[in-house]
Amino acid sequence: MSLNPLQSARALTLPSREAMLYREPSVEQFWNTNQDLLSHAWQEWEVDQKDDLLPLDSSLLDKDLRNAVTQAWQDPTKELAVQDLLQEVASDVFRFQFFDPKRLADLRDYLESVWDAQIPLRPPYGIVLNRRGAMLDSRSEGYLAAPSFQTFYRQMIDMYMRPIARMLFPEIIGYDDQAFGFSIHYRPNTDNSIRPHTDASAVTLNINLNPPDALFTGSTVDFYDSETGKMKGITFTPGSAILHRGKVVHAAQPITSGERTNFVLWLFGEQGRLPSQGAQPIPVDANERWTLPTTAPDDYAPF
Repeated sequence: MSLNPLQSARALTLPSREAMLYREPSVEQFWNTNQDLLSHAWQEWEVDQKDDLLPLDSSLLDKDLRNAVTQAWQDPTKELAVQDLLQEVASDVFRFQFFDPKRLADLRDYLESVWDAQIPLRPPYGIVLNRRGAMLDSRSEGYLAAPSFQTFYRQMIDMYMRPIARMLFPEIIGYDDQAFGFSIHYRPNTDNSIRPHTDASAVTLNINLNPPDALFTGSTVDFYDSETGKMKGITFTPGSAILHRGKVVHAAQPITSGERTNFVLWLFGEQGRLPSQGAQPIPVDANERWTLPTTAPDDYAPF
């Protein structure tokens, strides 16, 4: 009896951690060979789980953010209601509430169902070989191709991340029509930190997924503050997000207890183009910020 796509995907054997870490040719071959199979498996999984899966929609987001963003899309001149929700916690580094903390357990339950699906997912081994992380964007090999998740992922980027980033950093316009995303999971003694680095993005949105009862210690994110010339540590609270230019140096300090899970979303231009290092903010009309890009997604992936 022939196997269906979901059964076939579950029967696959992932390349070894060492092979992925050293990016051996067999790893790329594995993902390319099984690309269509994995996509069909996620579609089948979603149909099979439709009665048990949480609907992914804007109700998961912070109510004040959702209302302010909806108002801005209807009338961009009212975008100041969005800006009022943003707190500058270091030079050009902004924190705000993205997800409703009361709904984070539901979102985490969805992600646990994804892991329990036993469909191979590619970890984000461009930064570290993170064991419980996954690629989120369709430009990536082995990405989370469940259709409802992909719709939600695009909504986070198109309806929220891009216009808010344009409001804060207008020089990114023209360098923000392509997107990239991954999840990352920190736990002591395994994947517990990331050294100082910059991102290959025009702008980065880092969103915490820990419900209020999923406590952790350590794991601050340090950002270089150009005003003080020092690194400043920022702690994630449940469902909070940090938005910053990709060129800002930052690092994740070791987590000492508990676990931390985040979505990390990037924006950049076609084929990875970024604003020049000295690009200055330019005046932009609000109506230009609250628009969708017309450029089709390309196939460039930073890692």
